[in-house]
This record gives sequence, structure tokens and C-alpha cells, in this order.
Amino acid sequence: MLLETAADHARTNLSDFIRRKAIEAAEQDVLDHRLVTIPAEDWDKLEDWVKAPAKEVPALRKLSATRPAWQD
Repeated sequence: MLLETAADHARTNLSDFIRRKAIEAAEQDVLDHRLVTIPAEDWDKLEDWVKAPAKEVPALRKLSATRPAWQD
């Protein structure tokens, strides 16, 4: 009954509601997974990348200078 009510509130059928909520939960679970494994043979490349100076990315500089759409 609770799931049917929630699906009604979301204006969808029960099957689609459950599928959407399962996908949302799976996405969140993947995003919450904070353990990153770096293979030993790639460790030196990672350290070189981390120690390298920052690179100018013109498209990002332009994007950061624009006003967000929700503030217009």
C-alpha cells in the first residue's frame, strides 16, 4: 500500500516507480564508494599527474565567468 501511494504521488505506475528508486539507490551506492584502487604499475604516473602544475582550460575559465541560469 505504501509503495502504491508513493507511485501515485509520483504520477507513475508501481513498476516504474520501483525501478526508478532502485536505480537512484544504485547510483548513490556507487557514488558513496570512496575506495579507489591504483594499480602499482600506475602509481608513478598518478604521482606525476598530481605534482604537475595546473593547466589553463579556456572553456572552464569562460564557464566560471558566466552567471548560472537559475540566477537570471
